Amino acid sequence: MTDLPLQNQIALVTGASRGIGAATAKALAAAGAHVVLTARTAKDLEAVETAIFDAGGSATIAPLDLAATDSIGRLAVALGERWPQLDILVLNAAMLGSLTPVPAIDPKELAQVLTLNVSAQAAMLTAFDPMLRASKRARIIGLTSSVGRTPRAYWGLYGASKAAFEVLLSAYGEEMERISTIRTAIVDPGATRTKMRARAYPGEDPVSVKAPDVVGDRIAALLIQDFDTGHFERVG
Repeated sequence: MTDLPLQNQIALVTGASRGIGAATAKALAAAGAHVVLTARTAKDLEAVETAIFDAGGSATIAPLDLAATDSIGRLAVALGERWPQLDILVLNAAMLGSLTPVPAIDPKELAQVLTLNVSAQAAMLTAFDPMLRASKRARIIGLTSSVGRTPRAYWGLYGASKAAFEVLLSAYGEEMERISTIRTAIVDPGATRTKMRARAYPGEDPVSVKAPDVVGDRIAALLIQDFDTGHFERVG
């Protein structure tokens, strides 16, 4: 590793045990960042950490369930004791929920999806706000979906959660723009070969859509090139 544009930066990636989260973590580590990997399954996180180490990068795993929002505060305290700042935050973790007509949405599932896709994201911003403000150049990227902007039949549950997440993160970005170095962006990965995609489109040939690495590499490139608050893009 000779070109390390993100050297000495601390990055935190949620949902980093597989798919887009894992690919993004590897891309950020390859660019020199020390990446904190969070997800529920320690074994899968360890596999990503090993891949990063084998490629010459550095990472730390932090298994936790984001839906248990108390754990987010504890993670922030633990990371704050080790590092004075957080330079990069990639909010990737999300739950699809059932694809169902709006009148058939189960209230309990609605609460679960909103807890992870919205409430946990708010808790992340609250818990890590001090560390982000302490960075000389803090950048946050939130992963979204086209159904958050263009409603689609049977996708009301997931789409509503993503719309709420986009507004939440974008509002935070607007609040921080003039009083800190924090900048926020929204990225729609588009059709990507993930477990969530396979669940949503069970008859689709996985090789017909792009690999998660394409998205991870684009997110790393975006962070290296930099962006202003309000940036949005869809990865083709």
